Amino acid sequence: MQTIAIERVVAASCAETFAWLADASNYTRSPFVMRARLVERGQGAPYGPGAIRELTWVFGWFRERITDYQPPREFSYLVERSVPPVRHEGGRLTFTEVPDGTAVRWTTTVELGLPFAAASVTRVAGAPFVSYTFGKVLEAAAAALAGKN
Repeated sequence: MQTIAIERVVAASCAETFAWLADASNYTRSPFVMRARLVERGQGAPYGPGAIRELTWVFGWFRERITDYQPPREFSYLVERSVPPVRHEGGRLTFTEVPDGTAVRWTTTVELGLPFAAASVTRVAGAPFVSYTFGKVLEAAAAALAGKN
């Protein structure tokens, strides 16, 4: 399994940044997310605990369940099904107030579901690409939230 972590400071409040990133429909503002759909509403909020979302990225389709939701500080998710298949131990976004806005840390622990060399292929090809595409989602959040403090 490979843990991937990226960080970015977004020039907006924790509440605004959390709200933008918790709503997966915003991810389509990135060039790498082609479709986002809320399949099942969560408890207390559309993307709250128990919510099921489907995301079509340029590198695959993922059905995810929100497992923890604590606005405006963090939320977690788990990939339940995907194409290509992956083994997923969970993803988490945390939001921390900093002088310039909000520091976002996005981590996920994953491995491609290959019959052989899964760890190596994930480390060499999968992890760098996932880091880059997650970075593009954070870049889209920063652009959308610019000047809204």
